[in-house]
Amino acid sequence: MMKSKIKKVEILDLGLMEYSECLNKMYEIRDQRKIGKGKDILILVEHPPVATLGRRGERNEIIDDKLPVYEIERGGKSTYHAPGQLVLYPVMYMGEGNRDVRGWVRHLEGFVIDLLNDFGIETSVKPDLPGVWVDKTDKKIASIGISIEGWVSFHGVSINVTIDPDEFNRINPCGLGAEVMTNMLQEGSNCSIKDIKKWIELNADRIHPSKAVPAPNRL
Repeated sequence: MMKSKIKKVEILDLGLMEYSECLNKMYEIRDQRKIGKGKDILILVEHPPVATLGRRGERNEIIDDKLPVYEIERGGKSTYHAPGQLVLYPVMYMGEGNRDVRGWVRHLEGFVIDLLNDFGIETSVKPDLPGVWVDKTDKKIASIGISIEGWVSFHGVSINVTIDPDEFNRINPCGLGAEVMTNMLQEGSNCSIKDIKKWIELNADRIHPSKAVPAPNRL
């Protein structure tokens, strides 16, 4: 009798959801994982227009004063979310032996690189600039910022699918300026959010912390 493979990652698709409501849901899952309960969850969501400020973010990075702003505990500076951008929040216990934070960040970036490659966009990372960058145009197509409590990772990655890059003029994204931002459509991939979700559903277990490898030591 064949045993079915047990999935390491459960997907929670929240559709379009206000940032505050999603944040509370993420905290609920995080708190359960911190006490060894619940499952490792990958939240997929789009947000109405909103800005977040990470631990290094500053209020002067917000240009549009009508934009809702949340100061949160993730790493990084300012990030903008709006429909047409798919956000991935892996809320997962890193486990014994998987506690290399830089390795985990690189692993998440690698997951996005593989996704984009399968949609015909070659990308890579930059040593001192977190996120994923398009090789051909040197534009940023995905942003990353995580936090870890009790060795549970939360917050995550945003992938620009069809969001208009001009939307980023409402903030100074990561302090780099809106002109560095791009999306999958602009980079030649005529895909939808639905297409991206399907790819993630088929490959979700690849994002699990148990698949991460240690980051190389810096010289």
